[in-house]
Amino acid sequence: MSAPTTTRAEQGAMSHREILEALSGLLLVLFVAMSSATIVSTALPKIIGALNGSQTQYTWVVTASLLTATATTPIWGKLADLYSKKALVQVSIVVFVLGSIVAGFAQSAGQLIAARAFQGIGMGGVQALVQVAIAAMIPPRERGRYNGYLGGVLALATVGGPLLGGVIVDTSWLGWRWCFFIGAPVAVVALVVLQRTLHLPVFRRDNVKIDYAGASLIAAGVSILLIWVSFVDSSFGWVSWQTFAMVGAGLVLLATAVWVESRAAEPVVPLQIVRQRTTALAILASLAVGMAMFGGSVFLGQYFQIGRGYSPTEAGLLTIPLMAGVLVSSTISGRMITKSGKIKPYIVTGTIVLVAGFAMLSTMDHLTPLWYIGVGMALVGIGVGMSMQNLVLAVQNTVRLRDIGAASSTIAFFRSLGGTIGVSVLGAVLAHRVTDSITSQLAAAGVPAGSSGGKTSSLNLAELPPTIQHIVRAAYGDATGHIFLISAGIGVVGVIAALLFRQITLRSTIDLAAARKADGAPVPAAR
Repeated sequence: MSAPTTTRAEQGAMSHREILEALSGLLLVLFVAMSSATIVSTALPKIIGALNGSQTQYTWVVTASLLTATATTPIWGKLADLYSKKALVQVSIVVFVLGSIVAGFAQSAGQLIAARAFQGIGMGGVQALVQVAIAAMIPPRERGRYNGYLGGVLALATVGGPLLGGVIVDTSWLGWRWCFFIGAPVAVVALVVLQRTLHLPVFRRDNVKIDYAGASLIAAGVSILLIWVSFVDSSFGWVSWQTFAMVGAGLVLLATAVWVESRAAEPVVPLQIVRQRTTALAILASLAVGMAMFGGSVFLGQYFQIGRGYSPTEAGLLTIPLMAGVLVSSTISGRMITKSGKIKPYIVTGTIVLVAGFAMLSTMDHLTPLWYIGVGMALVGIGVGMSMQNLVLAVQNTVRLRDIGAASSTIAFFRSLGGTIGVSVLGAVLAHRVTDSITSQLAAAGVPAGSSGGKTSSLNLAELPPTIQHIVRAAYGDATGHIFLISAGIGVVGVIAALLFRQITLRSTIDLAAARKADGAPVPAAR
């Protein structure tokens, strides 16, 4: 990087007011992406019902966007180390909006899944690049203070999104398609705000090579394994030629990806960063937190609507404890981290509280009191707020400014990968248990199997006879607790990883090189 750029950054040319102005655009971008995703969470049961989709398709509407976001996140992060971060954020917004508009015009569940996959490319860019841009402006120790703003936006988007989605679906003259259309004008505002407020130095390097081969291999390997998870035990057996073919192909592709990454000049997942203890443990914890949080919470809206019979708007209101926990814990822990410079105690506490929350939710069925579910959701939210952002911060603290993009996107990649795996695996488990439960209860009630509505989706309850509606509601309500038990087990891995962290003191400079120089330590030569 050039000396003038480093000097300007390290001298703190941006005042608190300038940082807040730049953050306004970045946080608005993040709000667009997060709210557009959470709007779907409460609306999805009605959307899939209207499109006559299945439980597997319900899962893949979520998984498709997470998968493409996961696959493209490392590429966005690497590009951010090479080109204009501001321009890349704006490009990712445009891609996200185009995907949203196409999704709004979908005529079938398959078309919606494809549109969501395209939308996820932009989503991956927004989520990774907002973190990268903030890291380029604010030193790690001060960043804890601003994480409170991130937590606030996350909470507002995730609380407001489901509520807005519920209102849109429940409003006859709007309809579910506006869950996708409504983000477009907000995105235009975000683009204008970014153009006026975000000013970051651009690092230009010659002979740049993007590792598209590595990213493609990772995406292909993960996709094959997730497709296998979705269909195993329903379309084919655990021990079958399809299983051996798909699992074998997936593992070979991922092994090849590791080989390619170890030899690439500009790997999308830099192995020298991944091998560091802090990064490796943060990756493990992020995988666990992502699997538990995304994999569990994505089915809460479905539980409240199908398992308990609430409207989409009511389902959005009922998820407020989850997001309130995120808001409160991220704000308070962020300020305490900035004051002390210590981060490990908050990550450890957050992962433990997360597991406790999922353990509570694992006992619920279709008759569990709402206050009990609310307490469990609040604990999950507190755990997420204390751990998720701070895992990124811990890794950013260990790398130089020139590697911030790759490091941040690596953690975002594995967190998103964990979420993708969690949604796919837990969705498959839920679909399998629901199908078995409905089949057995129909048989016990003496209802012929063909009476479930013919080609009508079990998620389209309005088209089902009252007797079968009750059976479907009980099946979904009882099966959801089981997937939260799995989430709790996954979360324990995050606790173990957090406990193995070394004590970390956050540096007060933008760049690691400047921090080492201030401490009198040798500074590695820049490329």
